[in-house]
Amino acid sequence: MAFTHPEYLVSTDWLAEHLDDPAVRVLDVTAKLTSKLENKAREECFDQGHIPGSAFFDVSSGRGVLSAEEEKLPWMWPGPDQFASAMADAGVGPDTHVVLVARTPRPGIDGGTMWCTRAWWTMHHYGVRCSILRGGLELWEAEGRPLSTEPPVVPTVAPISPAAGWERARATTQDVAAGLDGSACVIDALPTSSFDGTGTKYGPRGGHIAGASNVPGASLIEAETALFLEADAMEAHLVDNGLLGADAGPPVITYCGGAIAATITAFGLALFGRTDVSVYDASLMEWSANSDLPMINPAEESGRL
Repeated sequence: MAFTHPEYLVSTDWLAEHLDDPAVRVLDVTAKLTSKLENKAREECFDQGHIPGSAFFDVSSGRGVLSAEEEKLPWMWPGPDQFASAMADAGVGPDTHVVLVARTPRPGIDGGTMWCTRAWWTMHHYGVRCSILRGGLELWEAEGRPLSTEPPVVPTVAPISPAAGWERARATTQDVAAGLDGSACVIDALPTSSFDGTGTKYGPRGGHIAGASNVPGASLIEAETALFLEADAMEAHLVDNGLLGADAGPPVITYCGGAIAATITAFGLALFGRTDVSVYDASLMEWSANSDLPMINPAEESGRL
């Protein structure tokens, strides 16, 4: 079995061969967040060494370049005008092929995979041709490939026109609530410990949305550096969870704590051609704060907490 869309991932060999291609733009989305959601990755990671010609692209801070400026919660989907402006500032035009790269400074906290897939999910659905570097900067560096400390040069490009239909890529609280009647397959992409209420809470209430199933984003990767499972293994895992194959259910809505890790699971489905997938904007940051919305905490129910 092969991916339906293998072009959504590129290898280190491919990128090395295309570094001098003026149509290829490498954007580094490494995150190193503080408790105030400030991103220290530019000075502490990117400036210390990055892929030659790449530019730092901050999607992870609370008001990152792909987070709606007018929203109270962080990491909400940006409107078309803000998105187009962010692309122009990054030197991304209508004919640009973006390659998203990241490293993982602190495993379990600043996972490079989820920031790559978060950026990919938004850019892809706004019509930008983009791919993720499989294995991330860790693999690039381990193979002895070059790093640079030179400041990036941002090319002047024609403005992009964000694609229509992007709204289908994001789900709202209302969409999730409506889908709990079985018209949607609601997938929790957080670790099992969060799902069952014994791990990290992402808001006032622990556990998971009532009716959701658990397919952690981490179950689709071998390492947090965008080292995705091979196609056969990923397909088997998604089939076992009823998300691919003859038993695949209704349209999928993925969620997590803040709509970041949820994009890993959504991206995995996109690799196999599923287009009826959306990511719940705000996720548990919003849902768990509203006591009128149903959640289940198995740990509390079993007396483990």
